[in-house]
Amino acid sequence: MSVRYDDEKLCHSFEPIHVEDVEDRTHESLHLLLDRKGPGHEFLGWMDLPLQSPEEFEPLSRVAEEIKSSGDLLVCVGIGGSYLGAKAVIHSLFPENDRIRFAGHHLSPLELSRLLKELENKDFYINVISKSGTTTEPGVAFRFLKQLAEKKYGKETSKRIIATTDASKGALRTLSEQEGYRTFTIPDNVGGRFSVLTPVGLLPVLATGGDLKKILKGAKAGYQQGSLDDRQNPAFRYARNRKILWKNGKAIEILATFEPQMHYLAEWWKQLFGESEGKEGKGLYPASADFTTDLHSLGQWIQEGTRNIFETFLVIEHYETDLAVEKSRQNLDGLDYLTGKKMSWINRKAYEGTRQAHEDGGVPVSAFYLDRLDEENLFELLVIFEFAIAIYGYTLGVNPFDQPGVEAYKKNMFKLLGK
Repeated sequence: MSVRYDDEKLCHSFEPIHVEDVEDRTHESLHLLLDRKGPGHEFLGWMDLPLQSPEEFEPLSRVAEEIKSSGDLLVCVGIGGSYLGAKAVIHSLFPENDRIRFAGHHLSPLELSRLLKELENKDFYINVISKSGTTTEPGVAFRFLKQLAEKKYGKETSKRIIATTDASKGALRTLSEQEGYRTFTIPDNVGGRFSVLTPVGLLPVLATGGDLKKILKGAKAGYQQGSLDDRQNPAFRYARNRKILWKNGKAIEILATFEPQMHYLAEWWKQLFGESEGKEGKGLYPASADFTTDLHSLGQWIQEGTRNIFETFLVIEHYETDLAVEKSRQNLDGLDYLTGKKMSWINRKAYEGTRQAHEDGGVPVSAFYLDRLDEENLFELLVIFEFAIAIYGYTLGVNPFDQPGVEAYKKNMFKLLGK
């Protein structure tokens, strides 16, 4: 296993209140998940995805290769789980890749206008991702993008649009059949925020250079860790720790990294956890921070603000690329004491110093360590997180696989728009 969870010091800091009860409740919740008997069990298809073989993805791989070799840009149109998983992986692994754009996750005329203008002189593909095809944000964006594609490609437009949608029903499925778009299926038993290992996440990731065999190897390792019927299971321990902290008055979890490339991984995590646990007046608020950058803005509050928070760090142990500090002629910045030190070592000391400072300031802390930032480690972590939030949701007594509150803003918006 390439991902390990360090919670030893955190566990030693727990007040005795609720610990034994939570331990038993979390073990019951793990069994509810593994036995597929808990609320929302009809949406547990994500548990089977790590066990797929590369051969099952041959059609997807062919289309991804075509996009990679034939187009300047791929535009992914989707919102929430329809884009966050792909963006998290691509930004973490291929931040220099400038061949992908994301649309349909906002209603900004400024952003959409900029994209349309850029595409006028680009050879592009569109991957529109929606189970229904009627969600407002991606639906509006796709209208504009489809019109531009039809103007640019004429009768060849159908070859430029790939739809990832429901297997048999919905507006996007109907449109795809009418227009002759190539399609990939979003499984009925997989919710959007758990869909990174379906065509929703994998088509964009493979089209930007992801290695499918490494992805599935990492996902399988995450499955093996998350499905262990053992209290050393990192997903079990993470869920248990979150529940203990919640019962001891913590309200906010900060997912903190020291690697800017992992920014959108935290955005994906926020949706996964926020939509899964934030129900019935329960759940922790998922926040994130990019260190050391945010230590110069949020650091003061984390160190000395309201003590209703805890932190989970994501730490990379080995870097593929590194730099060493060189000696300066005058040492005006006073940094010659770092001469010969590698940036990875400096970054690690910043993490260790920050962790100690926050612990001293009364912030409970644990950490996930990734051996390196690659497909195997990343997908192992993603699957562990999926298991953890499912277990945690069951400890709260909520269904981790629905999102009834998401509809509230839509009803108000539709009324104001005159739908």
